[in-house]
Amino acid sequence: MNSLINKANILVEALPYIQRLSGKTIVIKYGGNAMIDPKLSYAIMQDLTLLKYVGVNPILVHGGGPEINRMLKALKIESQFHNGLRITDAATIDVVEMVLAGKVNKEIVTQLNQVGGKAIGLSGKDGNLIEAKKKISTDGVDLGYVGEITNINCKVLELLAKDEYIPVVAPIGVGKDGQTYNINADTVAGEIAAALQAEKLIFLTDTDGVRSDPDDQTSVISVLSVAEIDQLIETGVICGGMIPKVQGCIHAIKQGVKATHIINGTIMHPLLLEIFTDKGIGTMVVP
Repeated sequence: MNSLINKANILVEALPYIQRLSGKTIVIKYGGNAMIDPKLSYAIMQDLTLLKYVGVNPILVHGGGPEINRMLKALKIESQFHNGLRITDAATIDVVEMVLAGKVNKEIVTQLNQVGGKAIGLSGKDGNLIEAKKKISTDGVDLGYVGEITNINCKVLELLAKDEYIPVVAPIGVGKDGQTYNINADTVAGEIAAALQAEKLIFLTDTDGVRSDPDDQTSVISVLSVAEIDQLIETGVICGGMIPKVQGCIHAIKQGVKATHIINGTIMHPLLLEIFTDKGIGTMVVP
């Protein structure tokens, strides 16, 4: 009986959050080990489907770096990176689009549909969702077909989200001339959240959040302001792949997104724990 009462208490704890978020949009960036481990990915698909069933509108933006690396290796195309960005030549952009918009995107759509969701896969080319131009490196290195977002056309996402569908977005952009661009998925998630004025932006990562000491797993910072993030980047505490995530948070906050979160996607049901519990998990970024 006690276990049943505990389950009832958990449901009651979620009630005010369900009431507050019903009809609201949450953008989730999905990547890392959560995409690779079948148990973790299944749990996240369940989380997303449950969110939709209780009236929340989740929009999923995904990465796919490991899959791209495997395909490039199989095709004997060498990968090169500069400041965390994949240098994307003509051969590489074809592989990136094939893997992200084809293989990875459709696998996620299938997984969501299998747990009872109704997912529709998109890339930035669909409905000109993600308009982009060539990204120019500040140090003059030619990044190839790496893109910088110039505009997000929200119409298609709004139509799908207001209905019963869960949009799944591959981070591929399109130029005015039809050129395909490879865009960092963290950046895409931040821009989409900002354009939609989403209630929340959530990054699923392989760590518990932003740490005050990168080598100390217990040093997770629960709440960070934009000013504090700038200081932590300058001092090197925030570095590497965490930088585009916090930058996405900052951009979204400045554009009116109410809350942004960086949480551990390698624990079971991370979205439910963050969204529907009093304590939450990870790091929340505030103005």
